[in-house]
Amino acid sequence: MEAWITGQALLWTGAIFLLRVTDMTLDTLRVLFVMRGRKGSAWLFGFGQSALFVMAISSVLANLDNPLNIVAYAAGFATGNVIGISLEERLAIGFSHMRIISPRRGDAIAQVLRNEGFAVTELSGRGKDGTVNILSASVKRKNAIRVNNLVQEIDPDAFVTIEEVRAVRRGFWRA
Repeated sequence: MEAWITGQALLWTGAIFLLRVTDMTLDTLRVLFVMRGRKGSAWLFGFGQSALFVMAISSVLANLDNPLNIVAYAAGFATGNVIGISLEERLAIGFSHMRIISPRRGDAIAQVLRNEGFAVTELSGRGKDGTVNILSASVKRKNAIRVNNLVQEIDPDAFVTIEEVRAVRRGFWRA
């Protein structure tokens, strides 16, 4: 066993990894809250993230004789990004705007979505093969997958795009 691989050195390596995972998870969430204009949450996540960053980087710099610390720092960075994204997807905070283009079943899709409590605006359009129904619906992000599944059940050929919406004012929203 190398001289730098001791129980205490491995403990520091694990601590650096966990600090960096937590730091980057908070940082990823902070960026997503900034993009959604949630100032208070962004401030809290930023405060915690920066404090953990200082602890992690100072631990690495104080123990540069252990190359595993650098590996743990980098691995914690990468892992924290993935965990932060996964956590944000599960929280599904915010709103999405869905545009549904159906060449034949737009009326049926609109009716089902309305029956499920979603607001839908219908427009007519022309595609390369003729007229199409263009449906517009703004939904809570946590409902976007459900709405997409409903659309696909009715018209598997429907073209669906989903965009994130930053601000929402007025209109009808499913409770």
